[in-house]
Amino acid sequence: MTDEIHVAGLALNVRIGVTERERAAPQKLMVSLTLRPTGGFAGLDDQIENALNYSAVCATVRALVNTAEPRRLIETFAEDIAAAVLTEFPLCAEISVELRKFVVPDTDYVAVRLTRRQTP
Repeated sequence: MTDEIHVAGLALNVRIGVTERERAAPQKLMVSLTLRPTGGFAGLDDQIENALNYSAVCATVRALVNTAEPRRLIETFAEDIAAAVLTEFPLCAEISVELRKFVVPDTDYVAVRLTRRQTP
């Protein structure tokens, strides 16, 4: 059994791109997160302090946008998101990140996906 929290389509405005021109203005990115809590959902006793707080996770991701230097690659930003969540939320055993960028003509989007786990 796998217990998961899925955050779909969190909108972010990020300075990102290979060229300086592309990084000059923020671009809309969409991030989806799948969070796998340590211990699953059993034993939470309906108490937020026992749960992986997905609202706080989203705030951490938004703060990362506001405090980080402009990036060139969405791959790097996806890694940064995963690392920040795993560092700040010990109740998160594993995170999957899908980051979408709307930049290539005649496509819906380009996306990167990764999964990272807490290190023992």
